[in-house]
Parts: sequence; structure tokens; C-alpha cells
Amino acid sequence: MFDSRHIRTFHEVVRTGSYSAAARALGYTQPAITQQMKALERAVGTPLFLRVGRRMRLTEAGEALARHAGAILDSMAVAHQQMTALTRLRAGRVRVCAFPSAGATLVPEALARLAADHPGVRVELQESEPPESLDRVVRGECDITLAFTYPGLREQVPEELVEIPLLEDQLTVLLPTGHPMARRRAVRLAELADERWIAGCLRCRTNFLHECAELGFAPDIVFTTDDNLVVQSLVAEGLGIAMMPGLVLSFLVHRKVTGRALDPAARRQVSAYVLREHLRIPATALVLEELRTVAANRVGC
Repeated sequence: MFDSRHIRTFHEVVRTGSYSAAARALGYTQPAITQQMKALERAVGTPLFLRVGRRMRLTEAGEALARHAGAILDSMAVAHQQMTALTRLRAGRVRVCAFPSAGATLVPEALARLAADHPGVRVELQESEPPESLDRVVRGECDITLAFTYPGLREQVPEELVEIPLLEDQLTVLLPTGHPMARRRAVRLAELADERWIAGCLRCRTNFLHECAELGFAPDIVFTTDDNLVVQSLVAEGLGIAMMPGLVLSFLVHRKVTGRALDPAARRQVSAYVLREHLRIPATALVLEELRTVAANRVGC
């Protein structure tokens, strides 16, 4: 393998035509130049220069290396500039995977803050529900994933991942505005045992069934969809009610839909997950910090 210092010195010797001229240009002593060129010749395994009288001439190997030396140094300079940009957060790419309600709330706010202070850091967005979203980090398909867990369920997190808690998301019930329970500030799940229900993603549905079973009833689930807007539309038309995370209340679009907290309160934990080594990557660490800041402003959500 070549030492970059030796390549730079070799390039200067070729450019100036002698060891002494290269020494003056680089601020070295001539013996130092000589030692570097001997080391480079040992590395390549063949002489690079021949002396013809008082002049130096390149060997065939020296001519071959001379043709590449400039390009090598240019590539190294570009690489150095890119590394500097990444470490100083003037550039970088972070792939973020989020479940829909986080993708519609936490992520846009965090990215707006990021863009204001670090416009060179680019974020690629992906959408996926846990546990698939957690597996995507392990497989290297994304750098950060936002996922949620429910306290009443046994849910395994891959041991390779580090969890960064963001917030506790309070669960709510979406009701048509004309529903008798919509006049209350909070509702009891047991009082809704005879309602028709709209269920969400597999993890949310599993938790919903668990909560209902704890209260001694099996809910009548008439529709199942992962799309939050579809859920709202079905509720707005009086086709059912739904247990939804509090984050969804940030983007309720139907005036005929009302969200009410559960009594007693029920919550899910929203966290970011990364591979441990990614915590040392400046751009990734910055995105995580922005997510923490945005989530802190939503405490009690």
C-alpha cells in the first residue's frame, strides 16, 4: 500500500525534476526526500528513478506511477473535503424510517429544524410499521427508525439496536361528533363494548384486542386499515369508532370526528432506534437530537 505522503513527495520530485528542488518546494531536507523515495520504492518493489549523469530519469515503473500520482492526490483532496463536510455537518445523508403518524408529525418538524441550520444534510424518508421497521435498521436499509411499543405486550427489540425514548403517546378514541360520548372529556373503554370498531395496524390491533380482553369483552371489528385518513373518513360517516394514538389528533381533517382520551389513561412508548455505531455519525446524531427536541415539545401528547 502507498503512503500518501510518499506519493505527494514523488509527484513533487517529478514536477521539479530533482530531490533538491522538491525539498525546497515542500520545506523538507534533501535527505528526508531521499528516505521517502527509498521507502516508496520498497513499497512498490522496484526502482522508480535512474540517475543519468547529474540528471534523474524515471524508470518504466516510475513513469506508470507518475501518470497516476496527480489523479491519486486529486482524489485524496476531494475525499478530504467530503470527510470535512460530513464531520462539520455541511453534508451528509440520513435514512429515516417512520410509522405513519410519526411521519406526519414528529419527522416534518424535526426536518424543518434541521434544514434551517444544516441545509446540506439530506434526509431520505421511508415508511414502515414495527416490527418490520426495526428489522430494516438491522439489515442496513435505514439509519434511524421510529417505532412504538405497548406496555401490556411482550415485544422483542433486536439486541443490536439502541433505543432512544422520545415520548409517551396517549391513546384516544375517535368518535363521530354526534356520538353521545363525544360530549365527555374522557371515555371508558368498557362503556364502548357494544360499538362497531375500526382497527389499525397489526401491532395496534393486537394491543386493542388485549385491552378489550382485559375488560372482559371482544370488540366487533368491522373494518381494518393502516391508513389513518381512511380511519377518520369511516368514523366521520358513522361506520364505526377507533382507538388511535394521540399523534393522530395533530392531523384530524374531518370536522365530524372528535378525539377523546381514555380513562384510565393508556399510552404507547414512541422511540427512535439505531445501531450503536451509528450514534457516532455526526449527521445521524444530529437528526436524533432534533427528534428529541421536537418530541420534548409534545410531552403529554
